[in-house]
Amino acid sequence: MKILLPTTTPLNPELPDGWEIARVDAREEIPAEHYDAQVLVVWGASRRHLASAAQNLQDLRLVQSLAAGVEGIQAAGFGPNTLIATGAGLHSMTVSEHTLAMLLALLRRLPACLEAQAESRWASELGGMQELRPEGRLTSLMETRVLIWGFGEIGQHLATLLRSFGAMVTGVARSQGERAGTPVITSDRVPDELPRTDVLITILPASDATRRVINAEVFEALPEHALVVNVGRGTILDQQALLEALRSGSIAGAGLDVTDPEPLPAQDPLWGAPNLLITPHAAGGRPVGANERIRRNVQALVDGTELLHPAR
Repeated sequence: MKILLPTTTPLNPELPDGWEIARVDAREEIPAEHYDAQVLVVWGASRRHLASAAQNLQDLRLVQSLAAGVEGIQAAGFGPNTLIATGAGLHSMTVSEHTLAMLLALLRRLPACLEAQAESRWASELGGMQELRPEGRLTSLMETRVLIWGFGEIGQHLATLLRSFGAMVTGVARSQGERAGTPVITSDRVPDELPRTDVLITILPASDATRRVINAEVFEALPEHALVVNVGRGTILDQQALLEALRSGSIAGAGLDVTDPEPLPAQDPLWGAPNLLITPHAAGGRPVGANERIRRNVQALVDGTELLHPAR
């Protein structure tokens, strides 16, 4: 039995007896000598790589993604006998850290501090004695109402961190109730929640249903002091509407780790938008626990038991 591991990240999973490991370039087509593989691990794969796998790996039983999103894999054309498992949970800690970093940078006006530092200027207006809750501006996570739209494993981990700073967190998911100690509402209730939301964090996957779901109506419904942070997919947010909201002051600021397209073109007006922090899809990129996920799902394949995080 053969498993193909990508060369895009160091991997060394423990596998059941009888399994052979081959390493392949995730940017290139699958070499013919590996057409007999039963498992393909995907991380940073090109469309050409996935297309060649779907066409040529006739014995393939499992595609194990190390990313939470598997839209590209599902679009590659794998047959019905090939299972697909997501990397959900492998990025919970890193994406949560990055989201929190972006949010704290916006709250504490770190971009403005960096601009002042570049000018060798002690920006007294940014320091010294300040109000904890000045009119029209957020300065702290304490007693801040945070709405996390897309409440999977990343959202649940992030909610725990936010609560430790004193934030009041609500999640948005397909079904309402409570997850990991956090109240959860469904998306149809979001319009009622937005006017009392201080921070909107979006961790939604790309799909027809989520395309441009964060739009002008959302920005208009939020308070003027609200912050928006998107670490999901670039397609879920209407960037022109965000630009207009920032320019008009209908929201106070935003952080984007994802854009549409990526890379964001140098001439895009978002680069010059006020109170906007942009990072280059840097939140994840480090699948934590990948070896163990591969080991467990290969063992599940051998045993005929349920996979961890199968794609829907």
